[in-house]
Amino acid sequence: MPLHEPLKFAYWVPNVSGGLVVSTIEQRTSHDPAYNVEVAKAAERVGFEYALTQVRYLASYGADAQHESTSFSLALLLATERLKVIAAVHPFFWHPGVLAKFAATTQELTDNRLALNIVSGWFKNEATQLGVTWHEHDDRYKQSEEFIELLRGVWSEDGYSQSGDFFNATDITFRPQPKVAPELFQGGNSSAAQAMAGRVSDWYFMNGKSLAGAAQGVREVSALAAQNGRTVRFGLNGFALVRDTREEAEAVLEEIIAKADRTKVEGFGAAVQEAGNSTKDGKGMWADSEFRDLVQYNDGFRTGLVGTPDEVARRVLAYRLVGVDLLLLGFLHVKEEVEAFGELVIPRVRELEARLAAGEDLQLGAELDEAVVAATQPVPA
Repeated sequence: MPLHEPLKFAYWVPNVSGGLVVSTIEQRTSHDPAYNVEVAKAAERVGFEYALTQVRYLASYGADAQHESTSFSLALLLATERLKVIAAVHPFFWHPGVLAKFAATTQELTDNRLALNIVSGWFKNEATQLGVTWHEHDDRYKQSEEFIELLRGVWSEDGYSQSGDFFNATDITFRPQPKVAPELFQGGNSSAAQAMAGRVSDWYFMNGKSLAGAAQGVREVSALAAQNGRTVRFGLNGFALVRDTREEAEAVLEEIIAKADRTKVEGFGAAVQEAGNSTKDGKGMWADSEFRDLVQYNDGFRTGLVGTPDEVARRVLAYRLVGVDLLLLGFLHVKEEVEAFGELVIPRVRELEARLAAGEDLQLGAELDEAVVAATQPVPA
């Protein structure tokens, strides 16, 4: 199967405390700004193209301290030269006109390297404790869609006006408008989230999934985008455990889960599954996540990036073959493992992509080859 462009790699920015797994296992990582600047520079050097800065305002589930996402993203952008940074934002905490102005200025300062992840939200207590209105699930996606429409409107039009259920603007002309509009990401698993992605988003993020699950998400959202005369690109969450042997990598995974902070994981699970199960079709994010999945809070273990550099590289390429355009990675020891992944895995993925582009019939291994074939079969009419 030909690839139109190489897979892109991103990493989760640890701008909140507690690391990227809800476990008492040692995590050699820090939410300190200086540490994060070092990580960003290292990631850029070893081949990562994006970083995603998390959004959290109040303590919860191990994130006892938090740095605000947009200001933190700007700091990372100013410390790097090529890395694109995706700042996660909640529409209910911003007026889109204000964020649009911040983003336009940031584009001027950073050679157009800001992106935004529009997070419709699951953490109800955070919103209500900070005094904003918490809307029902599908209405939060309508709110996000209006948010994106207003962002794009003031970035591209003079005298822009919009009248909606959530956001309004009248005769707005911004100077300067960004020469390159920030890429807009979103997540979600429900029908409302997928429909929104098909209408307005540039990128659709999926929680960790099997090859078959990722392929299904790509098919569903691509079809919705096509109905609107659009295309969407796809990001997938994963947690990478790359070690010298598969046995060693699997042992670390089992230790993470064995040392999970059960109270925090169960609290997180209750909150997100209430949000997921509140959807009309029961397809919300985390709706079917088990305890084991929730120890890494975006189902990253489900993507199965556990093993040697060669094993992980082959599995990464398999996800590329089913339509994933970007892999968003979490790590246990962030800086050292970002560097190791970039030095050991990304070059192997690039080699596999080049061999595929040259027409070689790659053998990824029976299990992966069969999974790719099954995942890419045409859907019966």
